[in-house]
Amino acid sequence: MLVTLGIIFGDIGTSPLYVLKAIVGDSVINADLIFGGVSCIFWTLTLQTTIKYVIITLKADNHGEGGIFSLYALIRRRVKWLFIPTIIGGSTLLADSLITPSISVSSAVEGLKVFNDSLPIIPIVMFIITLIFVFQQFGTDVVGKSFGPTMLIWFSMLAAFGIYSLHHNYAILKAVNPYYAFNLICIYPKGFWVLGAVFLCTTGAEALYSDLGHCGRLNIQYAWIFVKTSLLLNYFGQGAWLLSNAGSTLAERNPFYMIMPSWFVIFGVIIATVATIVASQALISGSFTLINEAIRLNFWPKIRIVQPTNFRGQMYIPSLNWLLWAGCIGIVWHFRESTNMEAAYGLSIIVTMLMTSFLLGFYLYFRRRPKPVIVIFAVIYGIVEGAFLVANLSKFTHGGWITFAIAIFLFTIMWIWYDSRKVRNKYAEFVKLNGYPDLMKELSRDMEVPKYSTHLVYLTSADRISEIESKIIYSIFQKQPKRADVYWFVHVDVQDKPYTMEFKVLEMVKGKVYRIDFLLGFRVEPRINLMFRKVVEDMVANKEVDISSRYESLNKKNLTGDFRFVVLEKFLSYDNELPFYEKLLMNCYFVLKELSLSEEKAFGLDTSSVNVEKVPLILNPSRNIHLKRIG
Repeated sequence: MLVTLGIIFGDIGTSPLYVLKAIVGDSVINADLIFGGVSCIFWTLTLQTTIKYVIITLKADNHGEGGIFSLYALIRRRVKWLFIPTIIGGSTLLADSLITPSISVSSAVEGLKVFNDSLPIIPIVMFIITLIFVFQQFGTDVVGKSFGPTMLIWFSMLAAFGIYSLHHNYAILKAVNPYYAFNLICIYPKGFWVLGAVFLCTTGAEALYSDLGHCGRLNIQYAWIFVKTSLLLNYFGQGAWLLSNAGSTLAERNPFYMIMPSWFVIFGVIIATVATIVASQALISGSFTLINEAIRLNFWPKIRIVQPTNFRGQMYIPSLNWLLWAGCIGIVWHFRESTNMEAAYGLSIIVTMLMTSFLLGFYLYFRRRPKPVIVIFAVIYGIVEGAFLVANLSKFTHGGWITFAIAIFLFTIMWIWYDSRKVRNKYAEFVKLNGYPDLMKELSRDMEVPKYSTHLVYLTSADRISEIESKIIYSIFQKQPKRADVYWFVHVDVQDKPYTMEFKVLEMVKGKVYRIDFLLGFRVEPRINLMFRKVVEDMVANKEVDISSRYESLNKKNLTGDFRFVVLEKFLSYDNELPFYEKLLMNCYFVLKELSLSEEKAFGLDTSSVNVEKVPLILNPSRNIHLKRIG
């Protein structure tokens, strides 16, 4: 549970830094606004975070893993078009990753203004954010162990100063009554739009679900009792201080720091800054996990992934890391102050929550939950999240368009990469294997053909064991006849279970032709070179295959024969007549493919034993060629 505090609750745990400040804004402090705002916070944390996420959504785990892509993996085989809400939710969640570290660190550092209004806050914030991203490449295995104790201190501080501040006005506890929330939303002038600021108290709930695999459902649920209690005490404490200052405006004051004794503020700023660093670290790690899942589910181009430590699930994605860094620096530079970020924050994440609810409804239906329960869930959260969405739309012109534009850009990449695969599959040419394995056996005995390799390995995308790509057959028998002693076909099948690592071996011709199917979970990196070697070693131990060199001089010394991988790299042929949409889609796909990892690197193949053959991708060949012979 201590580890859970550090990994899971960083994002939602730092929200007291800015939520009530955002609710009050430039308004004159009055009882209706404060009672209504605190009541909305209480019921949002109860309905949205506690009931929807902590109680219901965490049960929708994919063998212990959570997040919108894990949820999609559970139901994708039932309804094909559910990839649309999935990539919408994934895109908006990634876009939110840009503004969360920016607003959290800015809110914490701005506490220094209590001592000196002229302090250069922006350079300090940028320096801290840069350090966070620079540190990613070294891993967080060691520092991660301090996250739990750090957040324990943070939540204890929230609770302590919340209780300390309640003496200003215990009447704030009446905000538990939902009437005050109703009064703010329905009666208070322009009160409905305050929901855009209230929503900031639950923005970390989606990240809570995404990080399920790191700590487990029960740890999160039990730790949430302590976290929610600490958060509410602090919110109520801030509310009490605000009631005691009714009739004034906040100006540059932040109620989070105002409830602390003046002598403690500097310590509060330090603790808050460290807590936001922890929150940012957890969010960045979550973004790495999200992109890794997207790659394995064919939503994102293949990019370089590094494992800086041996800690399970920990990874570092250099390209994404520096893109996030540039985005965060740009956000800080553009908005300048956390107050301006508050005006833009939340629009993208509410879209993610709506998409999660949508997928969760299908999940409950497929799990045969009572239909009245599903209807009640859909109605309640359709109203609650729909209201938050409408309220957050007011942020669009205040900077919300930035994260929204980023989300659209990310969605476009995911759409192109996923839909182009469907187009390729539609026109893909597979042939029946039938007599080809026997022909390979004959080719391997034909001494007139120069030997290409002792063991020849092809990667195939054919799901059916009875089929193979026509381009592979062309490569073996026609392009340059490739004589080998043993032929191997390797296929990777991405499984719905996150950490599946299994394989199947089919012997097509005894001692001559084999097919290996790797069944890998969507969170497993396909290091095919190492996995293939492990399978072959296992087959040798079971005396299923002989991998010794076939050359007489080397065979005497019991040396292992050479292995060579052949990768077919496709390019879009000019000999295509595609519809406008498919032509545009495929052109965009190949632009992205140029920017992504090559096939051999993506599958972790040793480049010294890989031959890349370029083959034209002919999707819809031109038929309208009429030539007239005149001689």
